[in-house]
Amino acid sequence: MLSEHSVATVRATLTVVGGAIGEISERFYAGLFAARPELLRDLFNRGNQAAGTQRQALAGSIAAFATYLVDHPDDRPDAMLARIAHKHASLGVTAEQYALIHEHLFAAIADVLGEAVTPEVAAAWDEVYWLLANALIAIEKRLYEERGGSEMREWEVVGRVEETTDVATFRLRPADGGPAADFRAGQYVSIQVELPDGARQIRQYSLSAAPGSPLRQISVKRARGGTAPDGEVSNHLHARVHVGDRLRVSAPYGDLVLAGNPAGNDPAAAPLFLASAGIGVTPIVAMLGQLADTGHQGPVTVVHGDRSPAEHALRADHEAYAGKLPDASVHFWYEEAAHRDEAGADVSHRTGRVDLSGIAVPKGTRAYLCGPLPFMRAVRAQLIGKGVAPADIHYEVFGPDLWLAQES
Repeated sequence: MLSEHSVATVRATLTVVGGAIGEISERFYAGLFAARPELLRDLFNRGNQAAGTQRQALAGSIAAFATYLVDHPDDRPDAMLARIAHKHASLGVTAEQYALIHEHLFAAIADVLGEAVTPEVAAAWDEVYWLLANALIAIEKRLYEERGGSEMREWEVVGRVEETTDVATFRLRPADGGPAADFRAGQYVSIQVELPDGARQIRQYSLSAAPGSPLRQISVKRARGGTAPDGEVSNHLHARVHVGDRLRVSAPYGDLVLAGNPAGNDPAAAPLFLASAGIGVTPIVAMLGQLADTGHQGPVTVVHGDRSPAEHALRADHEAYAGKLPDASVHFWYEEAAHRDEAGADVSHRTGRVDLSGIAVPKGTRAYLCGPLPFMRAVRAQLIGKGVAPADIHYEVFGPDLWLAQES
């Protein structure tokens, strides 16, 4: 992996580069988009760029990767690489683009750090970059081969359901009448739409139904920006996409999938803990659907947090799938203290935010989390406090992965 000489140089300069990585990322994107404006128009998420979250995620990933190589020079962080590679593959990133990224990234490093970037320092960080890039290229190549290529395909909207005020479910089938490749519960697809200004923006959405159907299903939350602009693609889908319309859809990607063989009916299967908040419910419901459809016998703990039952998207499916499992416990928390359903009956729930203090977590539990980053951090800390091994806690971040950015 990282050469002995480069380990020493990267270790000596990690604080300097790490301290400037935010500014380096900003200059990198500015230079890249000045040279290749079509990348911002048709590949990168313009909303994340405007908010600065993509820059934070890039900075965190580079710093985390370099730190890992210094501490483990003969190893590599495969979990982090897999998550990034799946995101890249869903966007159709090519091997050739890594050379373009290298050109603008190292121009930004030289611009920000100036004379501190000696030939020795440049060579060491060049080695770090290509270790990262070549690992991603190899993983992405394998992913493309497994899925028969990187091209998006047209799918027709054959159903639309308004789940809540701000969440709509779209059911899709291949427009060419051909078969739909299988996927694993927890994975996502990229959706590309053409916006009024001609930009062809791409977003990832989790598949919110279990595998096995000829249809694909995504449940999209309308992103209301508040002080920032509203989400471009989610609002486009809500306002403009209806039954009969077509969307460009990628193959399924994502590494938040149930480990081992949870589809079997082995009562000794490892205990599962499936936690979500808000629209993070989408991959979790797909997992529950898979477990219910395949007769899963092991213990499953289901946890969800939301503002209110009315804003709990896919709630009926959430409850129904869990109800089909022979050894499942379900715990919902809502921030609103009271609610009445349409029939006027009280709906029982816990008030406040998710709190695991009164919930038993069996030994050997494997946990899967999806929701806002503060929610996942809080649940992860509580699970570790209950004895769950950190390696057995898996998560999915919607949008740029800022977990690394906040830990670097």
